[in-house]
Amino acid sequence: MTERFLRNCWYVAALDHEVARMRTLRRLILNEPVVFYRTTEGTPVALEDRCCHRQAPLSKGIVKGDDIECPYHGMRYGPNGKCVRVPGQEAIPDGARVRSYPVIERYKWIWIWMGDPERADPGLIEDFHWRDDPGWQSKGELLPLKANYRLLVENLCDLTHVPFVHPTSLNETMIDCNDEVPVKTAREGRAVRVDRWEFDVPAPSYFRAMAGMSREDRVDRWLNLVYTPPSFVRLDIGAAPAGRGAADGDRSSYPTTRNLNAITPETATSTHYFWANAINFSLEDASLMEIDFRLVHGAFLEDIDIIEAQQQNMEAGSWTRLNIAGDAGGVQAIRILDEAIAAEQG
Repeated sequence: MTERFLRNCWYVAALDHEVARMRTLRRLILNEPVVFYRTTEGTPVALEDRCCHRQAPLSKGIVKGDDIECPYHGMRYGPNGKCVRVPGQEAIPDGARVRSYPVIERYKWIWIWMGDPERADPGLIEDFHWRDDPGWQSKGELLPLKANYRLLVENLCDLTHVPFVHPTSLNETMIDCNDEVPVKTAREGRAVRVDRWEFDVPAPSYFRAMAGMSREDRVDRWLNLVYTPPSFVRLDIGAAPAGRGAADGDRSSYPTTRNLNAITPETATSTHYFWANAINFSLEDASLMEIDFRLVHGAFLEDIDIIEAQQQNMEAGSWTRLNIAGDAGGVQAIRILDEAIAAEQG
């Protein structure tokens, strides 16, 4: 079965520093080759990465001014995708152009709209403001995943795998998941919420090491996540002094980690995994952000290992899907995604 993608939405296409002046970046997104570069003013550009003449990749060409020149026969295209020069002739053929994609630079990422450009509303970009909010420090990266993006969405919406995939990296440090703590899963329109609270428990080792809590401290701690289509998952992980009513009030003043995930399909069996962590404590100490990043980076490599093994088994032959209680968040997320794709494609 051919993979269907949601197109009239924003995806993260690149880290901001990956798209540079006088240098091209080629990336497959939803099975489409795209070339990125910047104009003389620094504005990011995204064009179809194949010359309309003989399909040569423009990413192998040269950026000249605001334009990009094909490496095969020298045809030159402007940021809007229209051919502006054909060597050896003055007339430019009608229809000599390549597709130009709407792009926006925001939250230290380059966002791309893969659908109808007339519907590309910047106001629809998902909120990841923690990436450049002065009250937070953050660090992120791009990880390649040799598997379908839906598997990663399900993984991030599932807390039950943590003790088994991350027995030392996350469990009993940052997340400390166990099957005795209730998890509430709820659909809210086009979003899924998964909430988990523990009350009056010892401060976890993560917040003792990172936020100055002690072994004697008792806290109310939370791990909440929100999924929105096509493939965004934002986790909110924090701890507050026990009995302060953190579950019912403003938690912004308490030590909190935001794990931010933007998952972009490359093909049906490969994915661009953009993620970042942000913390609102110890802002004067950049070394803590590095420690936090390394902790999560190692954990996500563990996720990638098991997900890629899943993909290999799925490609090996037919299989039957079985759901258990811990799958509730992922099942609801994929259901919302499928509904959105069906509505878009009729």
